[in-house]
Amino acid sequence: MINYKHYAYRVVWSVEDQEFVGLCAEFPSLSYLDEDHLKAIEGITNLVKDIIADMEANDEPPPIPISARKYSGKFQIRITPERHRMLAIEAAEQNVSLNRLISDKLAS
Repeated sequence: MINYKHYAYRVVWSVEDQEFVGLCAEFPSLSYLDEDHLKAIEGITNLVKDIIADMEANDEPPPIPISARKYSGKFQIRITPERHRMLAIEAAEQNVSLNRLISDKLAS
């Protein structure tokens, strides 16, 4: 049984709705609106709890929480040869590896 508290939750302000929106990364189609940010997080958490209970009752596997997933630390991205060349030049000018340059750019 998956613990609903282990999912990745966040609350953002919606200018359009003029309310806080509770979101869950593992359930991107779900949201919960409330004027209070704490109630928005509580609302989305309870909604996910109910959805998981329903999924389990119907023998559907709920998604694995992002926090429980294993990551290799590697991913591939396709870029144009020209961009690749420019990044390689920049890395050489900074005397760092291309991997280090890209990692630093992603972090900032």
